[in-house]
Amino acid sequence: MALVQGPAASLRVVGGTGVLTDVDVVGLLVSPVHRYDGRPGGVVPPQDGDRVDRVEVRAAHGITGDRYAGRAAHRDAAVTVLAAESVEALAAELGTGPLDPLLTRRNVVLRGAEVEALRGEVFSLDCGEGVVVLRGGRPANPCAWLDTVLAPGAHRGMRGRAGIRCAPLTGGVLRLGPAVLRSAVPLDPARAGEARRPALRPRG
Repeated sequence: MALVQGPAASLRVVGGTGVLTDVDVVGLLVSPVHRYDGRPGGVVPPQDGDRVDRVEVRAAHGITGDRYAGRAAHRDAAVTVLAAESVEALAAELGTGPLDPLLTRRNVVLRGAEVEALRGEVFSLDCGEGVVVLRGGRPANPCAWLDTVLAPGAHRGMRGRAGIRCAPLTGGVLRLGPAVLRSAVPLDPARAGEARRPALRPRG
């Protein structure tokens, strides 16, 4: 295995070191265009064709067929990852029925991983068709459309837990079903639905 350079200094050889977490890939999305364009309206744009069973990830490129793939401006943020538990926690807080996590428009939805803890970390996902190595970056901030497509209050409620943007460091295939996540930091599934907001800066 090649040495992976990145913020997670302790994750030296992907596939050889790190903390293993059993997860499930419960949602995959590939979209050639933006579905939530302009100001939010009263109708949810059709998007069933964007839901897929497997995606091909290409190193330094993104997900084949996705709108962010191959764009220089999105090279470090071509793949978005979300914890399904964050949407479930939101539903509980808002008192709604079950909400569809893919309506957040994230590429990869995982169950069983504290995704927000992977900001700034190198991690990998193995679905059995090639290890996909990602470098977690900045938060994938929620958009105002969430109040329309999920529920009123979802835009504010998803802040700090709407997933992360990642740079693909290696290529491979992700598919729905069980997977193994390898990271340099331990991930607590019990905290997967919690928001992680930046600490307030002291005045003065």
